[in-house]
Amino acid sequence: MEHLRNYRAAAGRKPRDNNTHQKILVDARRLIFAVAALLVAALWGSTSHAQSGPFAGMAGVWSGGGTVTLDDGSTERIRCRATYAVGAGGNGLQQTLTCASDAYKFNLTSNVVAQGSAVAGTWSETSRNINGNLEGRSGGGVFQVVASAPGFTANITLTTRGTKQSVVIRAESVFRGASISLSKS
Repeated sequence: MEHLRNYRAAAGRKPRDNNTHQKILVDARRLIFAVAALLVAALWGSTSHAQSGPFAGMAGVWSGGGTVTLDDGSTERIRCRATYAVGAGGNGLQQTLTCASDAYKFNLTSNVVAQGSAVAGTWSETSRNINGNLEGRSGGGVFQVVASAPGFTANITLTTRGTKQSVVIRAESVFRGASISLSKS
C-alpha cells in the first residue's frame, strides 16, 4: 500500500483517503451486482419465446414517462425505463423500473411468480434501501398488488395492452405515488 502512495506522490497525484477507497469498493460491489443481475435476467429471459402465462409478452424494454407525487402534494414529471425478464413458462417475472425527474429518482426491482390468478414475490427500492413483499391478483393483463415493508405499504396497478403499459403506484409516505405510461421498445 505504501508503494502506491509513493507512486501517486511522485506522479503528482493526491493519495486516496479511506472514504475514497470505501466509495470505490461500494461502486465495484454495485457494478458486480448489476452485472450478475443482468446475467440472471438474460438467462431467465432467454426461455421466454414459448410462454403462455400471465407475464407472456411483457419481456423486453419499455420506456415512457409520467408524474410522481410527493408528501407535500407537489408533483414532478418523470422519465421511466422498465426491463422485464419473463421465465417459468410465462409465470415468473423479474422487473427493474427506474424513474427520474430533475429532483427525484427511484429504482424499483421485483421478482414475482404467478400461480393461477394469484401473484406473489419480493420487491426492493434500491436508492432508499427498502424491500418487502408483493401479493395480489392478475387477470386480463391487469395486475393489482400490494407492496409492503415495515412502515410502508403501496398499492400498485400494472396494466398491459399490447405494446402499451400503465403503472399506477399509491402510498402514504414521503412518496405518495406515481402514474406512468410506458411503450415497448
